[in-house]
Amino acid sequence: MEQSQVVWLSARATKWSYKESLAGRLETLLKELPLSRCMKKKAPVAVKTHFGSEGAHRVVRPLFIRKVVDGVIRAGGKPFVTDTVRIRGLDYLKVANENGLNHLSCGAPLVMADGIFGNDNVLVPAGKEQGEVLVASAIYDVPSMIVLSHFKGHVNAGIGGAIKNLAMGGLSGSSRSNDWKHGRGGMHAHHTEGEISWKEALCTRCDQCVEVCPLEVCSFENERFHYNQKRCWRCGRCVRVCPEEALHMPMNDDRFHQGLAESAGAVLSTFKKGRILYINFLLEIQPECDCMPMADVPVIQDLGILVSDDIVAVDQASLDLLRESPPLPGSAAEDKGITRGEDVMLLLHEANGQKHIDAACELGLGNKSYDLVRK
Repeated sequence: MEQSQVVWLSARATKWSYKESLAGRLETLLKELPLSRCMKKKAPVAVKTHFGSEGAHRVVRPLFIRKVVDGVIRAGGKPFVTDTVRIRGLDYLKVANENGLNHLSCGAPLVMADGIFGNDNVLVPAGKEQGEVLVASAIYDVPSMIVLSHFKGHVNAGIGGAIKNLAMGGLSGSSRSNDWKHGRGGMHAHHTEGEISWKEALCTRCDQCVEVCPLEVCSFENERFHYNQKRCWRCGRCVRVCPEEALHMPMNDDRFHQGLAESAGAVLSTFKKGRILYINFLLEIQPECDCMPMADVPVIQDLGILVSDDIVAVDQASLDLLRESPPLPGSAAEDKGITRGEDVMLLLHEANGQKHIDAACELGLGNKSYDLVRK
């Protein structure tokens, strides 16, 4: 198999010139790329990103989204900026606006891909682990897409890049019939009941689990933890934030990474070949996902922007650059005593992001062998 090409725009800017800035070089690259080949003229183009969370401000900046949107318009497409419902849809659009993402700043309308209630989706075959998954309708129907991924850490996936962006962000959390098992939660709970267990003796009733729940289904009644099993998406946020480890949800690491790859593959299966471009932003590389209600300081210095038409190659190149980079002082990496040459995200989360890259490659979604072209 031939190597896939990955273009690297370094974060370094050494000349006093807009054209030499990171934004200027991205603009130039988008003008050079044959974007018109991956989209139909006057047809909609999804610009998939993550809107962030209240308190999570290190999302892909609107400046860069605007450059991509302008590139799509120059190529004859009709762009819209999109993500799926992670918290209540209208609240999520408000959060996006607070993070600087809106029609005015991005140059295109912001659209909830699965509707403001998160119920607009299509069941798509995925694989042996996932079976079928709920792909958001706007992503299912749109003929072309540009995937903008903030490359950072993730508590379960180890890393959050393009594969994770589509595997979770291209799916709904549930359906009109509360079918969470074929949504994002199915990857966490592996289509079991995904029951969350509570160890009362460890619990301090700090309410962090209640505050972090995107659906407001967690509560304490008479000093005892409860959650609405029918409405819960099994996202695992409550388990993640519990400082006393009083909450537990069964999960298998290998099955989770396989599920990520299969879910990403299901999203890709709704597009014709050559209709998707991937842009990874290795900027403000924080330890946690943008879906958490906070943003810690970066653990690795800004590295730049990677662009490819291969989802596996762009994530593999991104991870390789992280592994080669020294951790930053005063960060979670220093807290853990991580040194240069060690895999920062693996040691921070005890979750190996290489697993879902390998799984995606084995499914034929892309190539781990790449040619890194620095510009």
